[in-house]
Amino acid sequence: MNNKLTHLDSSGKPRMVDVSGKDVTLREAIAEGRVVLPSAILETIKEGKNKKGNVLFIAETAGIMACKKTPELIPLCHSIRLDSVSVSCDLDEQNSCVVIRCKVVAREVTGVEMEALTGVSIAALTIYDMCKGIDKGMKIEGIRLLKKSGGKSGVYCAGGVE
Repeated sequence: MNNKLTHLDSSGKPRMVDVSGKDVTLREAIAEGRVVLPSAILETIKEGKNKKGNVLFIAETAGIMACKKTPELIPLCHSIRLDSVSVSCDLDEQNSCVVIRCKVVAREVTGVEMEALTGVSIAALTIYDMCKGIDKGMKIEGIRLLKKSGGKSGVYCAGGVE
């Protein structure tokens, strides 16, 4: 693992990493997270009775929009052209949570991990925002990179993921 801080120049000032010499490759990243729900919110989402609208549909849309805005939110993140973004928000009744997954694909010179993680994060925050009037006791947890491929560092899979 390279421990060199790439976002600092030789004098310690922040900089955007120079990717001009890198080759374009197919980049993919999958991230996930969860929103743990109190029972009243679980029932409201399951029955489709949230006054603000379809919680899962709106959260998926927000996650996709967030992926496209990642360079505006994270300092020194490169603007890249995304080829594909998908966000799924699935109600897990047994564990009383929404499982969020975001997959991002691009043919680029830099990775798409931050876009996938941002998509999950904003989808989770959207669920919270839409349901906070029912119960503020939701918990956002487990946001992590599951898998990434492409580029010099190759493939990464989180433990337990294939």
